[in-house]
Amino acid sequence: MVEIIFDETEDWENRVLCSDESCIGTIGPDGKCKECGKHYEGELPAGHGTSNVPTVTAEDQKPVSVVDADGDDDWDKRVLCSDGACIGVIGPDGKCKECGKPSKQ
Repeated sequence: MVEIIFDETEDWENRVLCSDESCIGTIGPDGKCKECGKHYEGELPAGHGTSNVPTVTAEDQKPVSVVDADGDDDWDKRVLCSDGACIGVIGPDGKCKECGKPSKQ
Protein backbone atom coordinates (compact mmCIF):
# COMPACT_ATOMS: atom_id res chain seq x y z
CA MET A 1 0.00 0.00 0.00
CA VAL A 2 1.26 3.49 -0.78
CA GLU A 3 0.62 6.29 1.66
CA ILE A 4 -0.19 9.53 -0.15
CA ILE A 5 0.70 12.76 1.61
CA PHE A 6 -1.15 15.78 0.27
CA ASP A 7 0.36 19.25 0.28
CA GLU A 8 -1.26 21.02 3.24
CA THR A 9 -0.80 24.39 1.52
CA GLU A 10 -2.99 23.44 -1.47
CA ASP A 11 -6.29 25.36 -1.43
CA TRP A 12 -8.60 22.61 -2.71
CA GLU A 13 -11.80 24.62 -2.31
CA ASN A 14 -10.67 27.52 -4.52
CA ARG A 15 -8.72 25.76 -7.27
CA VAL A 16 -9.66 26.35 -10.90
CA LEU A 17 -9.65 23.31 -13.15
CA CYS A 18 -8.20 23.41 -16.66
CA SER A 19 -10.79 24.35 -19.28
CA ASP A 20 -9.62 21.40 -21.42
CA GLU A 21 -11.87 18.63 -20.11
CA SER A 22 -9.39 15.94 -21.10
CA CYS A 23 -6.70 17.51 -18.86
CA ILE A 24 -6.29 16.82 -15.13
CA GLY A 25 -4.47 20.08 -14.35
CA THR A 26 -5.37 23.20 -12.42
CA ILE A 27 -4.85 26.82 -13.37
CA GLY A 28 -1.86 28.54 -11.81
CA PRO A 29 -1.53 32.21 -10.79
CA ASP A 30 -0.31 33.05 -14.32
CA GLY A 31 -3.63 31.90 -15.86
CA LYS A 32 -2.08 28.79 -17.44
CA CYS A 33 -2.72 25.16 -16.67
CA LYS A 34 0.05 23.69 -14.52
CA GLU A 35 -0.27 20.37 -16.38
CA CYS A 36 -0.73 21.12 -20.09
CA GLY A 37 0.24 24.81 -20.24
CA LYS A 38 -2.93 26.02 -21.99
CA HIS A 39 -4.35 29.42 -21.09
CA TYR A 40 -7.64 29.31 -19.19
CA GLU A 41 -10.62 29.92 -21.48
CA GLY A 42 -12.96 32.46 -19.97
CA GLU A 43 -12.71 34.77 -17.00
CA LEU A 44 -10.83 33.64 -13.91
CA PRO A 45 -12.61 34.08 -10.58
CA ALA A 46 -11.86 37.30 -8.70
CA GLY A 47 -8.74 36.96 -6.58
CA HIS A 48 -7.36 33.96 -8.46
CA GLY A 49 -3.59 34.06 -8.37
CA THR A 50 -3.49 35.98 -5.10
CA SER A 51 -3.39 33.85 -2.02
CA ASN A 52 -2.51 34.06 1.62
CA VAL A 53 -1.03 30.57 1.29
CA PRO A 54 2.78 30.70 1.49
CA THR A 55 4.81 29.78 -1.57
CA VAL A 56 6.32 26.34 -1.30
CA THR A 57 9.71 25.69 -2.85
CA ALA A 58 11.25 22.35 -3.78
CA GLU A 59 13.35 22.48 -0.61
CA ASP A 60 10.15 22.73 1.47
CA GLN A 61 8.55 19.63 -0.05
CA LYS A 62 8.41 16.51 2.06
CA PRO A 63 9.19 13.21 0.34
CA VAL A 64 6.26 10.89 -0.16
CA SER A 65 6.72 7.84 1.98
CA VAL A 66 5.95 4.40 0.64
CA VAL A 67 4.64 1.97 3.19
CA ASP A 68 4.55 -1.74 2.45
CA ALA A 69 1.29 -2.91 4.01
CA ASP A 70 2.24 -6.55 3.74
CA GLY A 71 5.86 -6.54 4.92
CA ASP A 72 6.41 -10.28 4.47
CA ASP A 73 5.93 -10.18 0.65
CA ASP A 74 9.11 -11.00 -1.21
CA TRP A 75 8.77 -8.75 -4.26
CA ASP A 76 11.75 -10.26 -6.09
CA LYS A 77 10.27 -13.76 -6.04
CA ARG A 78 6.60 -13.02 -6.77
CA VAL A 79 4.93 -14.64 -9.76
CA LEU A 80 2.44 -12.53 -11.68
CA CYS A 81 -0.91 -13.89 -12.81
CA SER A 82 -0.86 -15.64 -16.19
CA ASP A 83 -3.81 -13.48 -17.32
CA GLY A 84 -2.21 -10.34 -18.76
CA ALA A 85 -5.33 -8.32 -17.90
CA CYS A 86 -5.16 -9.24 -14.20
CA ILE A 87 -3.13 -7.36 -11.58
CA GLY A 88 -2.83 -10.28 -9.19
CA VAL A 89 0.06 -12.48 -8.07
CA ILE A 90 0.18 -16.24 -7.59
CA GLY A 91 -0.33 -17.31 -4.00
CA PRO A 92 1.10 -20.31 -2.11
CA ASP A 93 -1.81 -22.45 -3.36
CA GLY A 94 -0.71 -21.94 -7.00
CA LYS A 95 -3.70 -19.72 -7.83
CA CYS A 96 -3.94 -15.98 -8.46
CA LYS A 97 -4.86 -14.07 -5.30
CA GLU A 98 -6.95 -11.65 -7.38
CA CYS A 99 -8.87 -13.71 -9.99
CA GLY A 100 -8.23 -17.31 -8.88
CA LYS A 101 -6.71 -18.55 -12.15
CA PRO A 102 -4.03 -21.21 -11.74
CA SER A 103 -0.39 -20.48 -12.53
CA LYS A 104 0.87 -21.68 -15.91
CA GLN A 105 4.35 -22.43 -14.57
